[in-house]
Amino acid sequence: MIPTTPLPSSSTGIEIKDQVPRGSNTEPIPPPIPANHGGESRSMNFKRWFPWLVPSFVVANVALFVITMYKNNCPKHSIPDSCFAPFLGRFSFQPLKQNPLLGPSSSTLENMGALQVDKVVHRHQVWRLFSCVWLHGGVVHVLANMLSLVFIGIRLEQEFGFVRIGLLYVISGFGGSLLSSLFIQSGISVGASGALFGLLGAMLSELLTNWTIYANKCAALLTLIVIIVINLAVGILPHMDNFAHIGGFISGFLLGFVFLIRPQYKWVSQRNYPSGYVSRPVNSKHKPIQYVLWVISFILLCAGLVAGTVLLLRGVDLNNHCSWCHYLSCVPTSKWSCKPQEVYCESTQMGNQLNITCLSNGKSDIFSVSNNSPSQAHELCSSLCS
Repeated sequence: MIPTTPLPSSSTGIEIKDQVPRGSNTEPIPPPIPANHGGESRSMNFKRWFPWLVPSFVVANVALFVITMYKNNCPKHSIPDSCFAPFLGRFSFQPLKQNPLLGPSSSTLENMGALQVDKVVHRHQVWRLFSCVWLHGGVVHVLANMLSLVFIGIRLEQEFGFVRIGLLYVISGFGGSLLSSLFIQSGISVGASGALFGLLGAMLSELLTNWTIYANKCAALLTLIVIIVINLAVGILPHMDNFAHIGGFISGFLLGFVFLIRPQYKWVSQRNYPSGYVSRPVNSKHKPIQYVLWVISFILLCAGLVAGTVLLLRGVDLNNHCSWCHYLSCVPTSKWSCKPQEVYCESTQMGNQLNITCLSNGKSDIFSVSNNSPSQAHELCSSLCS
């Protein structure tokens, strides 16, 4: 589940302190720095960046989804007259029983670069850990993620620039894919959820490491934590890859201490004092705790990503070492099961006629196929058994 509610960042929703605290009541108070446009009460005039990278990410994700639907070509590769919205032609969607998100088939996503652990481990296709972040399972999926990216990412890019936010997005997406691969090793996985949760994690660590520059910090912290907890909790529903959410969040949280560090309040304020104003000098640009958090976070992040990659390439399944961890991604109830549904079919072919029988429900049908590929047979089997 991806949040679509606008969240407070260092540019909105958090009031900045109006004046520097003084140790003596007799010291003159310097005039406040003029607020920037938009009515925001700010006393620290940080550079504002023009956001172009996040909108480019949105365009790239939407374009890739359109290309995926073009490649999918449901009328050609599925049961005749079974596609949803057939008036769209080759852009029509898979049957809703196969993909309720209004999107392509799993085999098309796999061919486009979806995360499949078997291919990463045995065929060394590590690039799938990155490519899956740019793919989406349907219209509903891509719209939810892109709305979240616009609400969260643009504000962060305005505050911290395209380089830091771009690296944050990509590395968090990789971290989410990595943790997902270590726990969920069947089926495929796509989506920008890990990268988006990374942005949420970075917002949290940015608030913590730059604590001194905010006034209503407790309210902002509480709001952010509630939003994160709610969205992680929704991830325990079936068909949700909550390990990608958790991995992306942890990666982004650590990266926030590295990339989103701000100078401490007093150091910036003294640079804006009028000439002739005398005050106690602040020589350190950052507080010691900021440096400590930077070092610890950098070491933990590098160690975690390297260790996770090594374990994955060795084919390690962390479920064998953690008997309860699977509950972090799905909690079974009387209403649903967390076990993946597997379908089995028998098929015989005579010329271009393919006879398929679903072993789970006994249904049988004959299909006309031009070239019987394994992926096409799998999709026909899934349609017959659904």
